[in-house]
Amino acid sequence: MAGHEIPEPADRKRQVADPLATPRAAEETRHACDPAFRHGVVVGFDGSTSSERALAYAIGMAHRSGSGLIIVHVANRLPTTVWAGCEPPVFVDVPDHRTEVLGLELACAEYLSEVPWILVERGGDICHELEEVGREYSADAIVVGSTHGLVGRIFGSVAGRLARRAQRPVVVIP
Repeated sequence: MAGHEIPEPADRKRQVADPLATPRAAEETRHACDPAFRHGVVVGFDGSTSSERALAYAIGMAHRSGSGLIIVHVANRLPTTVWAGCEPPVFVDVPDHRTEVLGLELACAEYLSEVPWILVERGGDICHELEEVGREYSADAIVVGSTHGLVGRIFGSVAGRLARRAQRPVVVIP
């Protein structure tokens, strides 16, 4: 024997996997949400004027309800069909350092001192990611700004698509 074994104290319990237990779903093991933000208010934020109005409304809503604010920035994803012309569309993550800039701006913002808040970065479809964050945090509501302009009219606004598919109240701020 090359060495000696140190016995474990009797009061320490070893965790052993239960072979009969069902495996946890991937969503449950994704990450543990801070309980301080459970039943908070989710707000989509990208720094635009409409998202700033949505953030202001969400701050007031979180303050009145005594809950936390979950600010979500969804990073850019662009279809490769823009460059390659292939079918079906494949999405490519584009590096987006905007979240870091937004985080610094929000950290210095005095108007956020009234409520506890966190900034969550996601990549993908904006509607799906806002709803997913809302589900993870058991959010009471999702607040988004309305889309103005040609792009929203052609492709459909984020607010409209989210309002149709969300499993929780969606507040659209004009």
